[in-house]
Amino acid sequence: MKDLIITNKILNWYDIHKRLLPWRKKTSLKKKQYYTLVSEFMLQQTQVKTVIPYFNQFIKNIPDLETLANYNNQKLIKLWEGLGYYSRVRNLKKAAKVIINDFNKKLPSKFLELKSLPGIGDYTASAISAIVFNKPLIPLDGNVERVLKRYLNLKKEKQIQKENLIEKKKIFGTSIRSSDYAQALMELGALICKPSNPLCNKCPISRNCKSFIKKDFVLTKIKKKNKNKYFLLKVYKKNNKYLLVKNIKFNFLKNFNIFPMHELIKPKNFTQNINFKMSNMNMNIKIEYDNVIKSIPLSYWIDPKKLKNYTLPSFTKKIVRYLENNK
Repeated sequence: MKDLIITNKILNWYDIHKRLLPWRKKTSLKKKQYYTLVSEFMLQQTQVKTVIPYFNQFIKNIPDLETLANYNNQKLIKLWEGLGYYSRVRNLKKAAKVIINDFNKKLPSKFLELKSLPGIGDYTASAISAIVFNKPLIPLDGNVERVLKRYLNLKKEKQIQKENLIEKKKIFGTSIRSSDYAQALMELGALICKPSNPLCNKCPISRNCKSFIKKDFVLTKIKKKNKNKYFLLKVYKKNNKYLLVKNIKFNFLKNFNIFPMHELIKPKNFTQNINFKMSNMNMNIKIEYDNVIKSIPLSYWIDPKKLKNYTLPSFTKKIVRYLENNK
């Protein structure tokens, strides 16, 4: 009964306060499946407000699975440019091909079949299962985690481990409106149970929230250590143009154009020129100019004054801007 009261309170709040997001609008089942697939890939590690204009532009250019499966790779990357984590969009296209070829152009409804698609793990499979197929699952994203941690006042590292949070989320119960309920919990975290200054006076479940009762809203996180890595980056310049190479060497930014570079292991007397944080890696980069240009495979020249004309990752653009500002 207590679970049902929590569920109804959250759903009633959601019905009144939910945001009008482009992937939530009422449409055919086919479009709902496609919109949810695209939005969930975009929302991996990216905030809603950032995703909205990208989603609208993406759908305008690529309105369905068939178009996506056959879309030009370079144009696809260009549409994604600025969202980062480009492996997501490559996996999204791969997933579209698998859905068309193996699932008769329909998003699979079984959890394990969803997980078999490129780029889809437990969270995304749970989100799609709940939102599209109304399965009684609660996807555990950052927003839902925050609500759960505060509601139960979970502080200790053992308490906030993913495995424990998955177990504890049962307190939120289930609903026959599973699609709405999954989104309602996410919305509650995004709009009310904010990382700082939560709006408890507007929260439908604050009365039973242990953090609200204790007036203790500080969140604890599992500390992740970024790996320090060191790179020597080579700059070849000719006629005010820079040489880039297609990256087939590093796991990050695979198949994107970057400056020629190699990793240094425990370097001595390392002088850093620029720093770049990528995923869980802290990249320390030393820049070295070289006028001797050997034959470098998969390379081409770019004009820094026409940066917008190239499909480049933000990493490469940052290096170009640094070089231009430090001539």
